[in-house]
Amino acid sequence: MKNLYNYLRSIGLSLFLILFVTVPIIYYLGVFSQDEGMRFESFSYFTSEEAIPYDPLDMELFTQNATQKLDLGVVTENVYLKLDLNDVDGILRDSLYIIELSNPSFREVELVRLDSNGNLAFTESAGTLFSGSNPLKNPNPFFEIKHTEALSPQFVFRIRANVPVEFDVAISPESSFFQNYSLRLIIISTYFGIMIALFLYNLILYFSVKDKVYLYYCFYILFIAMAQLSLSGYSYFFLFEDAFLYEISIIGFTTVSSIFVIPFIQLFLKTDVYVPKYDKLLYLIPAAYIITLVFRMLGYVALSYSLTNLNGLILAVCFFSIGIVAARKGYRSAYFFLLAWSFLLFGLVVFIMHNLRIIDLGSYANFPLLAGTAIEALLLSFALADKINILKKEKEHEQLDKLEALKENERLIKEQNLYLEEMVKSRTEELEMTLKNLQNTQTQLVNQEKMASLGQLTAGIAHEINNPINFVSSNISPLKRDLKDILELMEIYREKGKEEFNEESKSEIEEMEEDIELDYLIEEVEQLLNGMEDGAKRTVEIVRGLKLFSRVDEQDVKQVDLHDGLDSTLILLNSNMSGKIKLTKNYGSIPQVECLAGKINQVFMNIISNAIHALLDHPVEGREPELTIGTALENGRVIIKIQDNGPGMPPHVRDKIFEPFFTTKAVGKGTGLGLSIVYTIIENHKGTIKVESEEQVGTIFIIDLPINQN
Repeated sequence: MKNLYNYLRSIGLSLFLILFVTVPIIYYLGVFSQDEGMRFESFSYFTSEEAIPYDPLDMELFTQNATQKLDLGVVTENVYLKLDLNDVDGILRDSLYIIELSNPSFREVELVRLDSNGNLAFTESAGTLFSGSNPLKNPNPFFEIKHTEALSPQFVFRIRANVPVEFDVAISPESSFFQNYSLRLIIISTYFGIMIALFLYNLILYFSVKDKVYLYYCFYILFIAMAQLSLSGYSYFFLFEDAFLYEISIIGFTTVSSIFVIPFIQLFLKTDVYVPKYDKLLYLIPAAYIITLVFRMLGYVALSYSLTNLNGLILAVCFFSIGIVAARKGYRSAYFFLLAWSFLLFGLVVFIMHNLRIIDLGSYANFPLLAGTAIEALLLSFALADKINILKKEKEHEQLDKLEALKENERLIKEQNLYLEEMVKSRTEELEMTLKNLQNTQTQLVNQEKMASLGQLTAGIAHEINNPINFVSSNISPLKRDLKDILELMEIYREKGKEEFNEESKSEIEEMEEDIELDYLIEEVEQLLNGMEDGAKRTVEIVRGLKLFSRVDEQDVKQVDLHDGLDSTLILLNSNMSGKIKLTKNYGSIPQVECLAGKINQVFMNIISNAIHALLDHPVEGREPELTIGTALENGRVIIKIQDNGPGMPPHVRDKIFEPFFTTKAVGKGTGLGLSIVYTIIENHKGTIKVESEEQVGTIFIIDLPINQN
């Protein structure tokens, strides 16, 4: 109930201030605007693409008639308008009058006066293309005119415009014209002064409180004021009296104001809180205005004015809807907002009623909009000032709450200090014990990893040595049998050689040769011996590879051929990939590298072993598993690349592979220390290691080592 009372009090105070300002203005207008001149109620016109001759002027061309005002929309042709002074009551002969067209946007208005015989007497021109012809800075085209016997009471206007052709024509005595001109100038000056004052006031508030809502608001009211000046015609004199800039400004200033009003409304009405679903959609409004401005600059005048009216309607509906929603949810500033926009809407309705001839505002047709925007700006300024009070109260409450919290915290801290001291002591003892346990666990895991690598190494050696040994042992029996048959044949040759060879002995020898298949026997003996020789060589290679890999006798940094280390590792892992994985070596010309050979071989073993497991445990369908190992010398450093075309790794796995205890293998199949040890070994050798991986493409480890450790 108290909040409602405060809202009503604030709104009542705002209305009182507005009435305090507007009532004297209304009274002032009523006193000094008694005589606004006389309007032509009927006139004839026609349009023509080409200029028509004035001497003589064919009056039969004026076939179309209009009453009170002429509204043709956007017309690219010349508009010829005929008026008759006899149609206006009270025009005195030989008296000076001012005739004025109520549209400041016409580029060219030419007055054609005829003499009493219908011949051309003289012409005068006004409009935005004739800046020097308007010393009074009156936005509407106007001319001095006399009703004399020497001149015809009929005269003609030729109008050319790039804006919608909509106007009426008024004629007034010179004194009345200057009185109304001065009054309009005072009102427009007062309006612009109020808006500039509000602009500067809110700009100062922005620099004081650093709240962007004031910055957006001050620029919004600046450009909405400029838009109103454009509608009234006065911005023409601020824009270097350039006709094109002025015509663009009518829509341009409105577009710029829409760019600032959207973030202002979002902050002022907290649309992200009260209407979050439509918060971002509000940016479509300035986008629509920008499109409208582009159409106007491209020459689509009628379309741009239609879109401007549509955009204004959408903007008003959206803002009122958001204001109503926020007000219904109890947001205080929404009441000010709705009241402010109600005045603006009221001014717009009055302006439309004047255009529809429901009411007649005379030469002050644009002033309801000026009053509406001024009152809207004042109310919103009051609301922003009220927001400062709200923020101040909230800050005071917040400070009180913080003070209470600080006192409570101080009390709790005193109570907890003793308890914390005791807890710190006990926790320190527990942490020291936990640290020792972790160190022991880490040592055990490192040793376990070493034992796992050693077991893998031993299994590989046993498998590789077993194959050639089996090969040799399985060939021994047939070799003995073949040698026995050969010895029997030799014995027969020896026995028979003692006798003279005859046909019978030769026959026996030939039969014996056929029985034992002597030729095949000799060939088989040769193959068996070759197999034994190959097995022996392979055994030598395995033993040599084991020696190169382990390097147990080399614990110091020495010059090492990395190709030998890679080859020895591949020999030991051959049983895991032989016949299953395609191996490609792209060895480049590299120098020997200073390193601990055994440690570097351990790096190769871990990386290549992981690659083999990835290729065989997670094969990619339709792709032959392939392991590629390459070396190169780049910028004085040796680069080793170990690449597979396996399943690859997702980013979250790739980023953690060098962390201790991280593994993707099943429980019991990996400790997660292999690549962590690899990273440490490379780091100790002053090198770098990085991994590039893409899912379903493959993984590549890139090792960068210096040639010399010094």
